[in-house]
Amino acid sequence: MLTRIKTDIVVLGAGPGGYAAAFYAADMGRDVLLVEMDNLGGVCLNRGCIPSKALIHATNVIDDAKDASQFGVQFEKPKVDLDKLRKWKDKIIKNLSAGIGGLAKKRDVQVLKGRGYFEGEKILRVETDKGQKFIDFEYAIIAVGSSPAIPAAFDLGNKRIMTSTEALDIEEIPKKFLVVGGGYIGMELGLVYASLGSQVHLVEAAKSILAGADSDLVKPVLSHAEKIFKSVRLNTKVAKMATKGKQIEVSIEDANNKTVELYDKVLIATGRTPNSNNLGLKDIGVQLNDQGYIKVNDHQQTTVDHIYAIGDIAGGILLAHKASKEAKVAVEVICGKNATAKFSTLPAVVFTHPEVAWCGLTEQEAREKNLNVKVAKFPWVASGRALTLNKQSGLTKLIIEPETDRLLGVGIVGHHAGELIAEATLAVDLGITAEDLALTIHPHPTLSETIMESAEVFYGHSSHMYSPSGSDKKQPEYA
Repeated sequence: MLTRIKTDIVVLGAGPGGYAAAFYAADMGRDVLLVEMDNLGGVCLNRGCIPSKALIHATNVIDDAKDASQFGVQFEKPKVDLDKLRKWKDKIIKNLSAGIGGLAKKRDVQVLKGRGYFEGEKILRVETDKGQKFIDFEYAIIAVGSSPAIPAAFDLGNKRIMTSTEALDIEEIPKKFLVVGGGYIGMELGLVYASLGSQVHLVEAAKSILAGADSDLVKPVLSHAEKIFKSVRLNTKVAKMATKGKQIEVSIEDANNKTVELYDKVLIATGRTPNSNNLGLKDIGVQLNDQGYIKVNDHQQTTVDHIYAIGDIAGGILLAHKASKEAKVAVEVICGKNATAKFSTLPAVVFTHPEVAWCGLTEQEAREKNLNVKVAKFPWVASGRALTLNKQSGLTKLIIEPETDRLLGVGIVGHHAGELIAEATLAVDLGITAEDLALTIHPHPTLSETIMESAEVFYGHSSHMYSPSGSDKKQPEYA
């Protein structure tokens, strides 16, 4: 049965960008229809951020129990009930998704489940289980996200070769597990499986893991991975894969060797691809770049003025909070405001062991751009709180503009770095100086003090480090 619906704004995709856009538009008094072909919450809630962090928390408990023996507390070897762990994870997802549905109802946002396709510049066809529905809209916000990319050579149709989607289902704990790709997905899930008991082997084509993060922030993560993984091979590539009975035969190459190895399961974590196919975008003039992402301007507008794109589908760094910010920008522009996310400071967090977080300019970017910056570092081995938590393998660093002492960037590696980076993001966003941080009283003993102490290191008077000439002259000594 054909149905025609009129709305002011149609939002295609109900992930952290899509539902944020729909809810904000409704709060601004607009008539909104939200289209989603899957469960509300998108990849982040259903097959990404939320389930992975649930599993990371569970395995962190295992790791902490093992580490407790260092200070005299002994636990028996943990027994993992995969069914119960999976049900707990799925319950979190279900509750959060239901919560989004409840918020949609309270805001009078109509939710339509189905696959959307642009029939015209102002017509969206939605294929539902009850037939086709046609949406006549004034504005559209595309927030359809991305999917795990798997090279054709590795796509054997074998369930033992997984993407992050399947890996999060944790159907079993494979004895011998290969992770291809040392980005945030490969590292996070590799550490989860290693803590659960798998012999994890990591292969990364680049010279290090976690591309984009400064090397001194990556170092503690790599050190931990080398301890908990069976092997970590950098500058190494997977040439091909083949099914070999109940295992996967993998050909691995580096500069000196070629080996053929057998694995019980393989995780392909080499990137993501935009969900821009089969939407009818080219037919209505919405242009894509060479990688298939939708081209947008600083206001999230596509090449068709009344159609916007946000989140993963718009390219850039693929982060949920980026999508949520872009959602508000798009809605505000639709409502007549001159909004942009161009000048916002975007934090990034990797939930490894230890966590890595950064915002603003990195030291690596400064070098690549030949920018004159000063760097102040405070190692967590000098933090009383870090030592009491047995989490001393951390570091907080500030990237500072020499002429003004303005804070350009912050990097943190350590326990709960993802929580600590919020203060740093605000500081960079507001353009405050290192002196402002140094003069701000931070509670003691806390990990947040490391941000203040990094600023004090810059001026050469940190209470817990000796730096007679300041950080630009000499690496300080810690107490």
